[in-house]
Amino acid sequence: MEIRTARIKELREQSGAGVMECRNALIEAEGDMEKALQILKQKSLFKAEEKTTRSVSEGLVETYVHTAGRIGAIVELNCETDFVARTDEFKALAHDLAMQVAARDPLYISKEQVPEGADIDPEEACLLLQPYIKNLEQTVQDLIMETVAKVGENIKVSRFARFELGQMEARIAELEKSSAGTE
Repeated sequence: MEIRTARIKELREQSGAGVMECRNALIEAEGDMEKALQILKQKSLFKAEEKTTRSVSEGLVETYVHTAGRIGAIVELNCETDFVARTDEFKALAHDLAMQVAARDPLYISKEQVPEGADIDPEEACLLLQPYIKNLEQTVQDLIMETVAKVGENIKVSRFARFELGQMEARIAELEKSSAGTE
């Protein structure tokens, strides 16, 4: 099957994948642009999964303050190299994660951090399991894996904090309550 250069260029602009990857995906999808996008997505997510064991020692700290100034969040996001930490994709991800923390108020990064026996919904309490606020059909973990696929490096959220005016006492009581059930 012959694939026109314009179609390859269009797929490349939509996916960010290399020219040959786009060409091969279009051939495999028999010219169907949607199928080719799905093929590229599957391949890039598989490559991203392979990177999750690599060490992350670089990154950045990003903040977000809601427009009223009553809620703010800070997130430490790590990657493998300072080169990737300076990319627009990585910076945008860090900003979106800080916004997610401010909006959804997670207690933990992942399900593995939830104390055994805690009476909480992991999808609400764990940042990585929450629906992404800009696309509710996608989880925060999916968003991170997409960025891993784009930048070619492992990315991890190391820690975060959320601040809301007048809410410190309520937050401490909530944390004490959830950890009291684990003792």
